[in-house]
Amino acid sequence: MKRTAVNPWDWSLKLGYNQAEIIEGPSRQLIVSGQTAVDEHGAPQHIGDMRGQIDLALTNLEAVLADANMDLSHVIRLGIYATDVDEAMKNFDLLGMRFGPVHNAPPMTLLGVTRLALPDLKFEIEATAAA
Repeated sequence: MKRTAVNPWDWSLKLGYNQAEIIEGPSRQLIVSGQTAVDEHGAPQHIGDMRGQIDLALTNLEAVLADANMDLSHVIRLGIYATDVDEAMKNFDLLGMRFGPVHNAPPMTLLGVTRLALPDLKFEIEATAAA
């Protein structure tokens, strides 16, 4: 699979994402539903703790990717939902810590929402991956 970043401006690179990417030649694509801060039984964790929720949501995303024989380097798009955008952005270094080592800056969208599926959840991340 060949990936070509498209960035008419460089400001988004400072935030850790490309404006767009051209994806050529993938043989497999994985659509990942929104991952949140829940345990293996679906019970919310890190209640009231945005940083803890982001960290666990990323861990859960990595688990889904691994089960499909992929990792964060295969992610080609992210959709992020947060009940407090300012608080989420304060903790976006967690995304950099995960995606930086695999040299991946996938295009992403961050949306503020009034609530998520379970009232105790503050952060959700969905992904598209390809290999």
